[in-house]
Amino acid sequence: MPTSSLGPEAVDPEALGSGALDSGALDPEVLRVAVFRRFAARGAAGSPAELAALTGQPEPAVRAGLRELAAQRHLVLDADDRIVMAHPFSAVPLGFSVMGRATLWWGGCAWDSFAVPHLLPDEPEVLVATRCPACGRPHAWSVSRREPPPGTQVAHFPVPVARMWDDVVHTCGGQRLFCSPDCVAAWLTARKQQPGYVMDLAALWRLAAGWYAGRLDYGYTRRDPATAAAYFRQAGLEGAFWGL
Repeated sequence: MPTSSLGPEAVDPEALGSGALDSGALDPEVLRVAVFRRFAARGAAGSPAELAALTGQPEPAVRAGLRELAAQRHLVLDADDRIVMAHPFSAVPLGFSVMGRATLWWGGCAWDSFAVPHLLPDEPEVLVATRCPACGRPHAWSVSRREPPPGTQVAHFPVPVARMWDDVVHTCGGQRLFCSPDCVAAWLTARKQQPGYVMDLAALWRLAAGWYAGRLDYGYTRRDPATAAAYFRQAGLEGAFWGL
């Protein structure tokens, strides 16, 4: 589990004071950490103006930094530079709520919702709630770092990993949990869609467990394709859908 000596919303003052501004630009890593820690603490990312106040930097520099982070696939922005997603957190409802001890988040998808307790040291267990997209039946699980939650439900991922960032909000909105494979089949038939990848709760938990490790800390880097493939293989996934 990643840990940090800083609080979940803290921004390192030494980073801000020693090179955060370079030729008038805010260090994107300082901004990235501020965004994720604020999301973790409050369940919301904050507007560019709020992030400017948090980092002590001009709003134009914050907006430029947010666009750079989006280009690096750390964030998803709307046309006004407002944060839509900072995986595993979402600023918009995509089918899941994730309730901690004192914070409520929108879960970006089945994958992200199950990842939250693995990312946050102070949230060893969260309540993930959703409805089956096919029949509307409500489901909820206590998801912890210890072991997968019990249940016979399944997750369906419609978009292969190589294309997930073509439209990542659409991709995440489609990664849902269903009552059973029968509900998945009925939902796909009703929409005349081809099946994607179906996994049980244990596989989903393994996929989520370490995927975002370190994202709240300075120095985090996203996995390259080879490292990601190794992670998927270790989680027990297989086939061309996962680039394996």
